[in-house]
Amino acid sequence: MTETSLSAPYLFGYRKYWAQRFGVASELPMTHEEMDALGWDSCDVILVTGDAYIDHPSFGMALIGRLLEAQGFRVGILSQPDWTGVADFKTLGRPNLFFGVTGGNMDSMVNRYTSDKKIRSNDAYTPDGAAGKRPDRAVNVYSHRCREAFKDVTIIIGGIEASLRRIAHYDYWSDTVRKSVLLDSKADLLVYGNAERQIVEIAHRLANGEHISELKGIRGTAHFVKQIPADFAAKDSTDIDKPGAIAPPVNPYQEEPACDLKPESANPLLDIGESAIRFDKLALRSQRAKTVLRLPSYEAVKDDPVLYAHASRVMHAETNPGNARPLIQRHGNREVWLNPPPIPLTTKEMDGVFDLSYSRLPHKTYGKAHIPAFEMIQHSVNIMRGCFGGCTFCSITEHEGRIIQSRSEDSIIREIEAIRDTSPAFTGHISDLGGPTANMYRLACKDEKIEAACRKPSCVYPGICPNLNTDHTPLIKLYRRARALPGIKKIFIASGLRYDLAVESPEYVKELVTHHVGGYLKIAPEHTEQGPLSKMMKPGMGTYHRFKEMFDKYSKEAGKEQYLIPYFIAAHPGTTDEDMLNLAIWLKRNGFRADQVQAFLPSPMATATAMYHSGKDTLHKVSHKAPDIAIPKSVKQRRLHKAFLRYHDPKNWPLLRDALKDMGRADLIGNGKQHLVPSFQPKSTVPVTGKTQVFKTKYTGLDNQKGAKAKAYAGNRLKGNR
Repeated sequence: MTETSLSAPYLFGYRKYWAQRFGVASELPMTHEEMDALGWDSCDVILVTGDAYIDHPSFGMALIGRLLEAQGFRVGILSQPDWTGVADFKTLGRPNLFFGVTGGNMDSMVNRYTSDKKIRSNDAYTPDGAAGKRPDRAVNVYSHRCREAFKDVTIIIGGIEASLRRIAHYDYWSDTVRKSVLLDSKADLLVYGNAERQIVEIAHRLANGEHISELKGIRGTAHFVKQIPADFAAKDSTDIDKPGAIAPPVNPYQEEPACDLKPESANPLLDIGESAIRFDKLALRSQRAKTVLRLPSYEAVKDDPVLYAHASRVMHAETNPGNARPLIQRHGNREVWLNPPPIPLTTKEMDGVFDLSYSRLPHKTYGKAHIPAFEMIQHSVNIMRGCFGGCTFCSITEHEGRIIQSRSEDSIIREIEAIRDTSPAFTGHISDLGGPTANMYRLACKDEKIEAACRKPSCVYPGICPNLNTDHTPLIKLYRRARALPGIKKIFIASGLRYDLAVESPEYVKELVTHHVGGYLKIAPEHTEQGPLSKMMKPGMGTYHRFKEMFDKYSKEAGKEQYLIPYFIAAHPGTTDEDMLNLAIWLKRNGFRADQVQAFLPSPMATATAMYHSGKDTLHKVSHKAPDIAIPKSVKQRRLHKAFLRYHDPKNWPLLRDALKDMGRADLIGNGKQHLVPSFQPKSTVPVTGKTQVFKTKYTGLDNQKGAKAKAYAGNRLKGNR
């Protein structure tokens, strides 16, 4: 997205609020005593968060707080308040403008529960990793407490938790469809996605005397309406996505281009096969800006999984800021209006946000407590946001959008230098230069008109779009400049690498492998089989093998022994037991042993979550007559799929033996190299209080086909197993 394709007021162009005279705080206050020290008699905005307050741009409350401070507002922080009463919510007094409520950097339910719905024993965003410092559904609970503390106060909710619950959504933990969080929280306004533009406009308009009820039509917000405005035409979503014939699955291994878009092309997500959706292009041009799509009501989608899947498909089709229309959904006697996504930030605006006066440290009240999330990112640098990959299990698109927003090289270098010069724990190593992905920096559509009209959910599936610029030169240049800085010993790349893009630039792969890999590089093929891959919208293993060849070649040329660590997902919609067996065989054949595995977790609003709930392939037209797809839902089947990923773990062998016999694959049970699991149970596996205790190791995965070191490592593992 170029900076001229969509327009919005310059983020830092507003006249500053009068309170700017108080200057910049070394830390945003968390107590009344800190407010007094700053000379404040009140806060204009109070941000309530489920995370520890870390004054670092990777933490949402710090970024929004510092941005509002730069606009002249006095901002206070209520970090992890005691939600069992209202006392903590009165700590800073009543805000002059509004409470801004977020669950934190993670959804509070994902933060507390595993994909198997077990309570986690720690919280990385809390001092010393302590669990239980935030409530379930934190946005709802915090909002209610704010309202109890100050009855008529304005409450605005945002962050990942609110963003992914902005319409009626499937909730994995209760196995129900819940209302928009706007109703459950009883908030006045919901801000979704990256909130800079919205929150700045909201703050200034409230400061200028407007009432919260007057703030309608702001991009990236959801609010209540009593009726559809007279100047809007309403179109039923079922007119856009009528149930019809089901097209055959797309082959993820095909090599032809992903699309050949023209400026007014329809959305391939809603336009596959003979059941294509036809749009009147002239009508779209003249009416789109004043057309709202009516989704099926909450009551309808709550009781009908297919209607829920339909609503999900339509919502995902309206995520491009260049052509998205507003949505409306009835909840009982109330109407939730969802405005189109916000205009992406320009590079200049991104630089301004990341160049604010962050201390880059936890608040002083935490003393020497260890905060795992901070320790992980304190020496990393976010260079971009957004992702056009479109993976169905991921919520980045729903939250950050698919338009890549990149910082300037100079801004990134300034942050690296700030880390070097100010961080007391810095040892010369930058832990990451990345973002949602490692290698989408400055990548965008070659034509801004095509980009503004595109309705395709992914720029890289089933192949790379011919309109996508895949030039990695700016990223290579950034890497070289960054590692040449005095005092910088090593820069690692830890963000997820999109290797199907990387293979388009051998020079980038060489640069990465030669200078920025610390022995192991994590990548995510996610699966080997077409069934689940086609539901994930992920490339086939052919691309993985191409990347591995490059990786091995350049590692050898650099004289380094380095290994790829592939990540895979168990129990994803579309995955059968046979798919997981084939993946396990591939892992065994290639010498991979994963100690930590990922099971699919249906996060709110994700496309794969709609598949999980409806049992249908929502990448194609859905109807009640559409064939069901494999959905691993039962505890037993999910456990089996995870066991296939950890085929080498003795505690999984009894389960795998039974499954292999049931599947008619008893030939894979035995003690030879060609067998998946042995026919015996080792003595080192002993039951303890109903559980199986096995050895533990720091090892997370290894390709043991390379080098004596790797073979020795794998050999030690085998001795431990046997």
